[in-house]
Amino acid sequence: MNIEKGLLLLHIDDLHVSYGGIEALKGISLDVFKGDIVTLIGANGAGKSTTLRAISGLVPIKSGTITYEGGVIDGQSPQQIVSEGICMVPEGRRVFPNLTVLENLRIGAYLRRDDIQPDIEHVYDLFPRLKERSWQLAGTLSGGEQQMLAVGRALMMRPKLLMMDEPSLGLAPLVIRDIFRIIRTLHEEGITILLVEQNANAALRVADRAYVLETGTLGISGTGEELLNDSSVKDAYLGKARS
Repeated sequence: MNIEKGLLLLHIDDLHVSYGGIEALKGISLDVFKGDIVTLIGANGAGKSTTLRAISGLVPIKSGTITYEGGVIDGQSPQQIVSEGICMVPEGRRVFPNLTVLENLRIGAYLRRDDIQPDIEHVYDLFPRLKERSWQLAGTLSGGEQQMLAVGRALMMRPKLLMMDEPSLGLAPLVIRDIFRIIRTLHEEGITILLVEQNANAALRVADRAYVLETGTLGISGTGEELLNDSSVKDAYLGKARS
């Protein structure tokens, strides 16, 4: 994938999102540059998933602006946003359990009208276990295999920005290592990644840039290495991080 690294891909300015009377995001601003991995860390309820859902058009914003490739996208439908190259791997995987692995991958390309077979083969190259189970019902896969399928399904739209919501949640340590290996591989292929992850230690190690969310506001930001070595981040998030 030919991406000119270093150009601004996504800009969020003073974003506010509310659920009823509860303000989930209180004016956050952040940037995602092409070719980078940007990580959001923070406690449960900090607003990490809400940020991804707002970008995806799944929740309405109260105020602020979301700009993607120089154009404002807040207010667009989720389908329009996907068609522009923003895809999300949701928390909890949410594969279609009564469809096969291959059928799930084909659904991932539902907006495309070109030949998707090369992309199916690319997903199988990334995840050989999915190829072995291509005719197996997704609901019978292990948790790790379902996560691989969720990532593969998102890749079928050839995303410019891949958003991942808690990809390691509930997985065994060996599977987590596989998932982060794939994240690094996608990064090397030039895909820009916005990663929400409670495994702060692993997430910061792959991040070009990272932000800490604290109850709807942005706290510390910096490179992944800077946050790994920040004493307040260590105390709050890394002491309990999984290896």
